[in-house]
Amino acid sequence: MKRVVKQVVTGERARLTALYGGLLLLAGALLTGVVYFLVKEGLYSSISLAVTGTVPARRLEELPSPYPSATAGSAPASFLPATLPASPAPSGATQLPGEVLAITRSVSGAAESAALERLLTVSSIVLLVYAVLSVVLAWWMAGRVLRPVAVITETARRLSGENLHERIALDGPPGELKRLADTFDGMLGRMEGLVSAQQRFAANAAHELRTPVAVQRAAAEIGLAGEPTPERVARIRAKLIEVADDSERIIEGLLLLAASDQGLRERRPVALHEVARQAADALAAEAAEHEVTVSVRALPLTVDGDAVLLDRLVHNLVVNGVRHNVPGGRVEVRTGPGGVEVSNTGPEIPPETVPLLFEPFRRLTERTHGPGEGAGLGLSIVESIARAHDATTEASPNAEGGGLTVRVRFGRER
Repeated sequence: MKRVVKQVVTGERARLTALYGGLLLLAGALLTGVVYFLVKEGLYSSISLAVTGTVPARRLEELPSPYPSATAGSAPASFLPATLPASPAPSGATQLPGEVLAITRSVSGAAESAALERLLTVSSIVLLVYAVLSVVLAWWMAGRVLRPVAVITETARRLSGENLHERIALDGPPGELKRLADTFDGMLGRMEGLVSAQQRFAANAAHELRTPVAVQRAAAEIGLAGEPTPERVARIRAKLIEVADDSERIIEGLLLLAASDQGLRERRPVALHEVARQAADALAAEAAEHEVTVSVRALPLTVDGDAVLLDRLVHNLVVNGVRHNVPGGRVEVRTGPGGVEVSNTGPEIPPETVPLLFEPFRRLTERTHGPGEGAGLGLSIVESIARAHDATTEASPNAEGGGLTVRVRFGRER
């Protein structure tokens, strides 16, 4: 695997080198061509001006003419350089003859050819050196650019369920790769949290499901040992049915939690203010057994979602408020534009333990396996259903009277 990663990085580095080197070489070639063209365009005029201005006219007249048959004024007008300026004749001298101008053009042309040849030779050598330096520089730049990618790849290859605590912690200037590494670190943190939560969930689920089985086994072995009497059989039968109901509630809660974690397949308008009234009416008998008063202030609230899951969300909030209360306590259910809010009286709750109550099978106190006691899945199911409906869940301990206030805010209200 390490060899494969190295080959991939090397291949990408070679491609980046070819890209960077090609771009630099193209830029160098264009620059050389432009310089050559501009110098060529103005070189002849510059040489002609320099020769005419620095060589006296009399010395040009003394030079042997390359055109012995030409006489003064015999050179055609088209033969004269178009860019050659008219120089004033020296004092006491006549105007330059045509053959002198021809000599000037011949000298200028030879100088131009030599200069352009020299320029082309030097430019080619410089371009070759520039190409070599461009490839070396491009290879180095590609290595610098791909180094964080190699670090990220190596870290991803090395990660497993046992070392999700490791981070890339890329040290470098702000940029796309730095943001990529930071995003990868954030993803690792979320994965570590999810894996830890799943591990705790699996351990707690195994414990909760193993307890009813152990109770059933003990009841059967002890209750039916010896000579069973009708009274003992009836008592064991009632205990086994109670444990079976408890196991069934745990399994239903786990299935509901799994279903809500998968998201929604379709959404329909649901009147949560009506759902809140129905939940309070359905739990009136249980609230009376716990000597708890349930009050509802239902302002209109309609959201798009799954009616069964939303009914379970409100039901779990009210059940949680009723069961975790004190005799003579109260539960207040409110709906409105802000969402659903359920507040109850009860024991004092330390603020640092509030986030833990949303984890599966977590309770404020140890479970006693008493009649009607929940499995500790209520608030975790509430949070999962809220997340499936793009809603947020907040909880805070009450400052007076103890208990807890849970708020579910929906982002898709009608």
